Amino acid sequence: MISKELLFSSCAEFGVQIDNACADRLDTYAKLLIEYNEKVNLTAITHPDEIVRKHFADSLLLLHYVDIKQGTRYADIGTGGGFPGAVLLCAVPDAQAVLVDSINKKLDFIRFLLRELGLNAEVLTARAEELGRKGDYRETFDVVTARAVAQLNQLAEYCMPLVKIGGVFAPMKGKLEAEEQQRGFGAIATLGGKVEQNIELLLDGAQRHIVVAKKISQTSTKYPRNQVQIAKKPL
Repeated sequence: MISKELLFSSCAEFGVQIDNACADRLDTYAKLLIEYNEKVNLTAITHPDEIVRKHFADSLLLLHYVDIKQGTRYADIGTGGGFPGAVLLCAVPDAQAVLVDSINKKLDFIRFLLRELGLNAEVLTARAEELGRKGDYRETFDVVTARAVAQLNQLAEYCMPLVKIGGVFAPMKGKLEAEEQQRGFGAIATLGGKVEQNIELLLDGAQRHIVVAKKISQTSTKYPRNQVQIAKKPL
């Protein structure tokens, strides 16, 4: 199905090494994604080479900047078709992944995918701002990521309450304009974080942006607010 040579070379381009077991899992992943996508809209990207570059390599490049290893508890907010959360699990199957989306029919695919791949993760149909107020999840994650879900300042309010002190918030964005960056970094600081890395790179000629923010103090209990407040009066 996919070109494993392209997969290995695309990952190596961004300093990420994966093993044959990961490549085999992603080969199966691509097949299942294309088949399932015919009944549930998970992605507009369906050519195998584009899946390799724009979904798999794009997700895995996070491993070059964030330490996800055996036992790491991470959450992917708005996981959709599993990018980056399920892809990361293919590379680090002993991590403790929590894959979150508000649309259950997308998570039905994730549950099916994990069964087929023999991987374990907690799959939650929930809104991030609700999860961030629950004691079992609030400030319990080593890493919280999200790919192209919302403006950075809003995304920070969804995600930062879930990150434990010493943990990392690592959103993946496309082009990050100066105004969005300024407001986003301000929101991260308000929520107890400190931006440590601000990475810009090109993938197939398209701009990609990864922010790595460390949680240095507890998030105030007034955050996260509800969805309407976050949208109407963003930080």
